[in-house]
Formats: sequence, C-alpha cells, structure tokens
Amino acid sequence: MVSTFGSLATAYSGLAAARAGIDVTGQNIANAGTTGYTRQRVTQSSVPAVQTGFVRGTAALAGQGVSVDGIARLGSLTLDAGVRVAAGSSAYADARATALSALETGLQEPGTNGLAAKLDAFWSAWAGVAAHPDDPGAASTLLGAAGTVASTLASGSKALDQQWSTTRATVASQVTQLNDAAKQVADLNGQIRSALAAGGNANELVDQRDQLTEQIASLAGGTVRTNADGTADVLIGGNPIVQGTDARAVALGGATALHDGAAVTLTWTSGQAGAVTLSGGSIGGALSLLAPANAQGTGGALAQASASYDAVATKLAAAVNAVHTTGTTPDGTTGAAFFALAAGVPAAQGLSVVPTDAGASDP
Repeated sequence: MVSTFGSLATAYSGLAAARAGIDVTGQNIANAGTTGYTRQRVTQSSVPAVQTGFVRGTAALAGQGVSVDGIARLGSLTLDAGVRVAAGSSAYADARATALSALETGLQEPGTNGLAAKLDAFWSAWAGVAAHPDDPGAASTLLGAAGTVASTLASGSKALDQQWSTTRATVASQVTQLNDAAKQVADLNGQIRSALAAGGNANELVDQRDQLTEQIASLAGGTVRTNADGTADVLIGGNPIVQGTDARAVALGGATALHDGAAVTLTWTSGQAGAVTLSGGSIGGALSLLAPANAQGTGGALAQASASYDAVATKLAAAVNAVHTTGTTPDGTTGAAFFALAAGVPAAQGLSVVPTDAGASDP
C-alpha cells in the first residue's frame, strides 16, 4: 500500500516552488528602477521517483515533485563585456571631445575676437603708417593694434595653461576613484567567494561588483575575466589591478605644469613597477591630452596648441623686427626692435611692444 503522505509532499514542493517564484518576481518588480540590478529567476529541477522495489499493479512511479535549486541572475558575460568596452571607448572619446571643444571655444575663431582678426587689424595699421608716416594718430593705432595682438597671444596661452592644470587635477581625482573601485572589487570578491562556498546567494554582491567593474572600465578601459570560485580579475593596460581578493594601486606622476616639457605618467605602486599604458577610459583620454608637444605636431593637443601660440609670437617678432630695425625713428634711433620677447616665460606670454609712444614707433 502506498502512503498518501508522498503525494502531499509532492504537492507541498510545488507550493514551495511557486512561493519562491512569487518572492523572486516581487524582488524583480521592487528593483525595476534600481541602477545595476540584474533580473533573477528561480532555477528548478524535477525530483525523480525513488525505486524501493516492485509495487503490485504499478509499472512506473511518478516523481516526487520539484526542487528549488537556486536563484539565477539573468546576466550575460558577453553583453557585460560589450558594455565595459563601450564604456571605456565612450569615456575616452568624451574626455577628448570636452577638452577639444573648450580649446576651440578659447580660440574664438573665426570671429572678431580671434587672433586672426587682431592680426588683420595689426597689418592694416602698418599700412596706415606707411600711407601717413607723419601722422601720430596712425602710429598710435599701430601701437594699440600691436598691444592687442600681444595680449591676445598671452591670454590664449595662459588659458591653455589653466586648462592643462585643470585637466591634470581631474585625472588625479579619477586615479583616486580608480584605486578605490579596485579595492572595493577585491573586497566583494572575497564576500562572493565565501557566500558561494557556503551555498548562499551572492547575486546582489555580483551586481555591486559589476557596477564597479563598469566604473573601472569607464575610468581606465578595464577588462574582466571570471574565475571558477566566483571571483573576477580586472585588468587595465593588460595587467591586473584586481586579482582575486588582492588589489593593486596606480599613481599619477610626472609633469605638474604644461611648460615642464615632460609627460604626465601613470605607474603601478606595487608589484612589478612600471608605466600603465591605457588605450581607453577617461583617464586614458586625459593623459593623451596632457602629453608634451613634439616636433611632428602629434603630441598632446593642449601642449601643441600652446606651442603654436609660441611659434606665432616668435615668428611675428622676428618678421616685424627684421623690417623695423632697418629704419630710423623720428628721434634718429636706428636698429630699434618693435617687439621684445621676455626670457624665462613662454614666447606667447612674453611678447611685448617696445615703443611706448607714437613718435618712437615710426620706422
């Protein structure tokens, strides 16, 4: 005779599984607006019948209900990896686009406040002096236009200095964020590994870790590789910043001002020392902007723009002085320079007009 208690147990298992499903559905609905939450579902399996021997009149026995095996996250490693790649690429491009947009705005070209317009006015003023060499008004206009060119070059160069310093300060803050996120991922790895080893549920912990790994990817273009024990390693520049429950740190060094002429560096502070090479993330984008200028014009955008200002100032002074020194001023002075370049400062910031009155500027 077969006991009816088995049937009751089977029915109970179904009710328990349905209750678990309702609980998980409620959890999903409650967190529909929660950032970083991954939808979950109950995983079930059929409980097979127990063959205890021949039962008269029964060719086969029904199973013993359903077993709730766990609660699975409906995440995708492939999609998550794609999100991290996109986050790194997007943050890199955004960092550069923001800085280049600010640089373009500062140039004020084309426009009446741009350097090109100021130079046009300067050359026109020279034409006025040539047409009316004895007119003090024409000479005064020339000196005013020359001073405007010098101040425009100086203000443009100083604005780049400030933008460079601001960008570096932002990167320093982001490096601190990167190190903090790496430490948190390592701590979560330990919690996840312990929870899984004890047969517990680590879904929410994994959600938190995924948010942090995406943050790392956005900062430094990081990639993730998962391990069999539930931990995840995070790599930046091809080297691990998180490995299991261990986190490494990076530090910002090198140049502290645009005109130092050196590179801003990102290096490991522990383990195998060396430079960290980033091809993505907001930190990578900013470092590319902070790079020093080079003769090929392929250096950092800010340093190259500053070098261009200096080149204009140097060439302008040389070209104007080459002509001005061949003439004689109304007071009989010969070989007088029109522009001077101060030593010890960038050329664009050290350009000044030598004549101080209209009479002295007339070659």
